[in-house]
Formats: sequence, structure tokens, C-alpha cells
Amino acid sequence: MDNQVPPRKVPNFCSIRYGIALLLLLCNVIIMSQRVCMSLTMITMVNSTEPHGLSNTSTKEPQDNIKNPVYNWSTEIQGIMLSSIFYGILISQIPAGYLSGIYSLKKMVGSALFLSSLFTLLIPLAAEFGEALVIICRVIQGLFQGIALTTQQVVWIKWAPPLEQVRLTSLSLSGLLLGPCVVLLITGFICDSLGWPMVFYIFGACGCALSLLWFVLFYEDPKDHPCISKSEKEYITSALTQQNGLLSSLPHLFAWIFAILAGHMSDVFLSKNILSLLTIRKLFTLLGLLLPALFSLCLLYLSSSFHGTMIFLILANATGSFCMGGILINVLDIAPRYYGFLKGFTNVIGLTGGLVASTVTGVILSQDQDSPWLKIFFMMVANNVISLIFYLIFAKAEIQDWAKETQNTYL
Repeated sequence: MDNQVPPRKVPNFCSIRYGIALLLLLCNVIIMSQRVCMSLTMITMVNSTEPHGLSNTSTKEPQDNIKNPVYNWSTEIQGIMLSSIFYGILISQIPAGYLSGIYSLKKMVGSALFLSSLFTLLIPLAAEFGEALVIICRVIQGLFQGIALTTQQVVWIKWAPPLEQVRLTSLSLSGLLLGPCVVLLITGFICDSLGWPMVFYIFGACGCALSLLWFVLFYEDPKDHPCISKSEKEYITSALTQQNGLLSSLPHLFAWIFAILAGHMSDVFLSKNILSLLTIRKLFTLLGLLLPALFSLCLLYLSSSFHGTMIFLILANATGSFCMGGILINVLDIAPRYYGFLKGFTNVIGLTGGLVASTVTGVILSQDQDSPWLKIFFMMVANNVISLIFYLIFAKAEIQDWAKETQNTYL
């Protein structure tokens, strides 16, 4: 092996990569401010003394007829307005992740931030026309916020040296925690002095300005950035060349190996009558759900070094492939006639779980300042264990009566 001299580390601060992290931090501050501010402005937007459920007319005080319009929205409508933004975020997660590998990150993050800010600016006007339009604006706003939050993580594939990935990512994501703090500090003052519509105008305008700054300052590849120093460029590119490609591929490589191993072992057990078909399916499902949960816990408590972290991360990802010999093929045992339909149906359920998981993770990261990843990992472990218990109790391996072939009957 060649003894390569490690690249000289460039100072953290006053570097382009940390400037990008700061830019994303501000982006996340704006996104969270736009998301949370309605929770506070709602107090002044709604007339709590008037009966709710009336038409969308505003009650206007003589001295406050423009600054603070008040609406007769019921508590149910208020709840829908506040939560509607999360529907947009939920819908956007998987498409955003897919599109981030196809389209320019510069355009996706910048455009998503700009459009989220634009719909923030439109909320006071939408309120004049009815609660339905406010809800629509919030859903669309969440759609673009979800795109911005998902695609920005891909930035670090080319900009973060392996030993700084966690540091840069946590710095940029810390804006999700700082945003609500900013909102709580200044929203009340703005409402009192300028009126609640100015809250949306200020956060919306700041987001538009920041998106323009993003288009000017961000480049997708360190090689293309005109302001980056030669030493920093060499440090990033050489570090990624030496480690990131190999390390990123290892979990998928081992998952492929374990999948082949699981398929071969399950067929050997069955052909030699070592175990019954039902026992084989339960065994490999047990391995495929329980081992990732155990290695995830090891990742939290036993990975004190870089190599330990990589080992447990690889095993947590790869051992899930044991399910290839269990639950993932079990549908073919119980209903071969409807295999295509049932496989598609279960895939939809799985994708829905991914959407919910992404949203819940984002919410936990934005609201828990102490130990968010601890909660996320324990929720994942609990999900695996509960699913495993359910499967072990109810799993079958013989063709079910409703799935047996009958003459002249088609799906």
C-alpha cells in the first residue's frame, strides 16, 4: 500500500464550507420562523369574544382597522391551519429526495426557500378571502419547506470532508432549533407595534432575500467555487476521494452479501428438512428486524471511535437483509395468486411509513434540544420489536383459503 500523506486540514472558520453551513443555518432559521410564527399571531388574528363559525368577516377596531384585522375562526379551523403545513412537508419528502439526485441543488434549495417565503407573504391577503385559502397557502408552503429541508442534506456529499460531516450537518440543522427562539423573541413585539401581518411580511421578505443570496454564493462543487482557496479545495476533494466513496458503499455492499446469504441459507434449511417453512420465515424475520435494532443501540452506546461507529452502522443497515428470507418473501407462500397485488399494497404501506418517519424525525429534531437522536433511535427500535412480535404471533406459511386457485375465477 502507498503511504499517502493526509491532506492538510484547513481552518474551520473563515472557510467556504463553513460559510455554506452558516447559510443553511440561516435558511433553516427562516423556514422554522415561517412555520411557527402563525402559532403566535393566531392569538391576535382571532376574535375570542365573538361567536365562531360565522362567515370570514373581520372585526376591526376603529384605531386598529388595518394593522390588526381579526377573524371569527373556530378552534377547529385554527387547528387545521396550524397543522396543514405538515401535510405539505409529508407529501414532499420522497419526491424531494428523488429529485435531489437529478436536478441542481442550487436551484432546488433556492427555489424552495423563495416559494415558501412567497406564500408566507401571501398569508395576510389569503386571510381576507377566507380560511380555505390560508390552509391552501400553508400546505403549499409546507411542500416547499419539505423540499428545502430534504435536499439541503445532499449538499454535504461534495462539501463535507468525512471527519467533518457531523459537525457541518449539525451546524446547519441547528437553525431548526434557533428559528422558534427567534420567533418567540420578536413576534410579540412586531404584533404590538406593527400588526400581525407584518410578521409574515418580515419573515417572508427575509426568506426571499436569503434565497437570492443562496443563488449568488452557493456552488454545488468545491471545484467550481470562484472564491474557495486552493488549500481548502484540495483538502475537501482529497479527503472525499480517499474515504467517502468507499465508506458510503460499505453498508450497501454488506446488505447485498447478507441478502444472498439469507436466500441460500433459507433454501438449504428447507431442502434438507432442517426446519419447517414457517420456522424459516420466522427465523429470518427475527434476524432481519432484531439485529438492526440491537446494532442501532450499540451505535448509541458502544461506538466510541470512528471505526466502531462505521462497524455498527454497517451492521445495522446490512442485517436487515435477512428479511429477504423471511417476511419479504412470505407473501409468495400464503398467496402466490395475488403476489403482485399484495406486494404493491405492502410497498405503499412501507413508503407511507417512510414519509411518517421523516416527518416525525424532523419534528423531534426541531423541538428536542437535549437528546433528539436518542429518541429517534429508540422509536426505530420499538417499531422493529413491535413489528417482530406481531409477525411471530400471526405469521403463516401455507396457502390461505382465500388465495387458492378456483376454476373460472380471476382477480
